[in-house]
Amino acid sequence: MSNENVHSGQCFCGAVEVTVTGEPDVMGYCHCADCRAWSAGPVNAFTIWSPEAVRITRGAENVGSYQKTENSIRKWCRTCGGHLLSEHPIWGVTDVAAAVLPDLPFRPALHVNYASTVLPMRDGLPKQKDFPAEMGGSGELLPE
Repeated sequence: MSNENVHSGQCFCGAVEVTVTGEPDVMGYCHCADCRAWSAGPVNAFTIWSPEAVRITRGAENVGSYQKTENSIRKWCRTCGGHLLSEHPIWGVTDVAAAVLPDLPFRPALHVNYASTVLPMRDGLPKQKDFPAEMGGSGELLPE
């Protein structure tokens, strides 16, 4: 029996499995330089969850982490380097990379850090200059 509110994914080699339960708080795209460097792409697709909804269900001993700033603790598989998630302790949320959860329908609601974009996207979604005001950002919206 499958549960539509439980989604699992894994790193590139499959050594580490991540399971999320429930619905994400929000999904969207981040355009900041750190996310671009981390994802090796022009934009990073995110799914934001409460930390309690995210579990490493296989291979926890194989998870590496790196904290460049107080905003993010990025986690990956030590075997293949496959990205898994980023903890954001200052906001009390966990970002599981959208690509890690292949069976979760990705429904982006906004763009964050759009002032830093290197890939303009015309999709009708709100474009936050930095972050929404409730996350400590300016809340300023930019045009497409």
